[in-house]
Amino acid sequence: MNNLTPFHLAIPVQNLELCRNFYGKVLQCREGRSDTHWVDFDFFGHQLVLHEKSSGGKVSDNSYNPVDGHQVPVPHFGVVLEWKTWHELKDSIRNEKIDFIIEPYIRFQGKPGEQATMFFLDPEGNALEFKSFKDPRNLFAT
Repeated sequence: MNNLTPFHLAIPVQNLELCRNFYGKVLQCREGRSDTHWVDFDFFGHQLVLHEKSSGGKVSDNSYNPVDGHQVPVPHFGVVLEWKTWHELKDSIRNEKIDFIIEPYIRFQGKPGEQATMFFLDPEGNALEFKSFKDPRNLFAT
């Protein structure tokens, strides 16, 4: 892969402290700047900002698309990790007893674009996908 510039993503949350713990402790993202109603995280080299939203309904209302026999939540976000790091995160999520929306599995096994993927929700219902490519050069393989 080329040197990528980090993305910036801001998401709404109702319980800032609960989500601060999830991203900081469970996903082990380093906390950056913060204020009373928001906090920045180093989300695997990218900037993720949690913005506290006043109560008034569910923050995320996902719809789903069928992919590989699974119902993939839309919207969702995440990052592409190194193979070893993906497996370590998978084990960590299991150890934390977090339910997977889609259990970790390998797509396109033995083919270009072979990848590991898993989906789960943060405490506010935001869908996360973490991927890893067996050969990172095949990130955009067809």
